[in-house]
Amino acid sequence: MSIIRMRTRDKRRSQRGRSAPKLLRQNVRVGPRPASKKAAVAAIADTAELHLAALYRLMTWLSPAYPIGAFSYSSGIEWAVEHGDIHNAATLQAWLSVVIGQGGCFCDCVFFVHAHRAAAADDTIALRRTAELALAMAPSKERYLETSAQGRAFLETTRAAWPAPTLDRLAALVDGDVALPVAVGIACAAHGIAVAPALHCFLHAAAANLVSAGVRLIPLGQSEGQRVLAALEPLVAETAARAQTVALDDLGGFALRADLASMQHETQYTRLFRS
Repeated sequence: MSIIRMRTRDKRRSQRGRSAPKLLRQNVRVGPRPASKKAAVAAIADTAELHLAALYRLMTWLSPAYPIGAFSYSSGIEWAVEHGDIHNAATLQAWLSVVIGQGGCFCDCVFFVHAHRAAAADDTIALRRTAELALAMAPSKERYLETSAQGRAFLETTRAAWPAPTLDRLAALVDGDVALPVAVGIACAAHGIAVAPALHCFLHAAAANLVSAGVRLIPLGQSEGQRVLAALEPLVAETAARAQTVALDDLGGFALRADLASMQHETQYTRLFRS
């Protein structure tokens, strides 16, 4: 290769190297140019703060430490353990798979979605209808107590600690008993938290609470309980996604043994849980 050709090639490479950063800057620049680097950093920080605020509230509201008494309910698992339906990690996982995918947890997710949408749209008729149906579909006295007592406690606590004008107005529409998924859906909408991540967190909290009940009742080791919760992760994601596509008129579930367990628990002689 001649010296002239080598110099020409090197010059072209040098030009490409200098132009690449300029092209890259042009490609990633979206919207108006920030007034300064400091302003750009502040804009990114504001966006992160909004995202983290929603995450903080979800973690707080759906934590076992939130004072709604979730730890005292088993949704009939206590009776299922006493009668041998649930006796190890595998049977607990099988039981919860039905409850989450086809039973009460799935129905609660659908109520959550419709309550959130009605609250976000300020649709009082749809919100009242959703709230009434959520209570009416409780299959037993104890399941009614479980959802209404937690729902009422959640709404009262959230209004006291995380006030929002929209939340107060919507809470007045469901004065009295309110199902837990409706209460949480209303709160998330009132605070501008999107339905998809909020619903996923809600269902995870429900699954974790039921696993915790199983760990105490069977009993199971903590690590084994976490393995059950980990195994349920794909089902929780699938159920949360499916619940967002179901109309109230099409709502239904089939977890008959779990519903019977909650009824039988009402007359169980020795009980640690309220349901």
